[in-house]
Amino acid sequence: MSELGIVYALLGAAVAVFLAGTGSAIGVGIAGQAASGVVTEDPSKFAKVLIMQLLPGTQGIYGLLVGFITLSKVGLLGGSVADLDVKTGLLILAACLPIGIVGLLSAISQGKTAAAAIGIVAKKPDQFGKAMLFPAMVETYAILALLISILAVTAIQV
Repeated sequence: MSELGIVYALLGAAVAVFLAGTGSAIGVGIAGQAASGVVTEDPSKFAKVLIMQLLPGTQGIYGLLVGFITLSKVGLLGGSVADLDVKTGLLILAACLPIGIVGLLSAISQGKTAAAAIGIVAKKPDQFGKAMLFPAMVETYAILALLISILAVTAIQV
């Protein structure tokens, strides 16, 4: 029964990485489809649409960061593995949920918004700066979830 705490903590790290990474893969794919269409018509817009396509990928990085912090916290990345009770393991799992869930949903939404912004760049390349604002607004909520997860994981006493 004493191993159950570490299992919950590892599940938290996995949830953060898996959900946020899945959302990023979907979001980057959605934006990539739009970007491919634009580059087919005008290869000179490659750099601008690539930047927009990459935006939904940040949530996967955020999930990975929380996963690393969690693994470090429980001693799996250099150091001895902590003997966690079930309560502490569940707290760590709960602390990882914000970036996992918000990362999943915001990356998909950001991919859709980036695809629409890529459409703006296709028709009016001079409006790239304004077009970037739309997917950037979605990013705000992923950053807030990242901060909550980091603060929560680091605040738990192991």
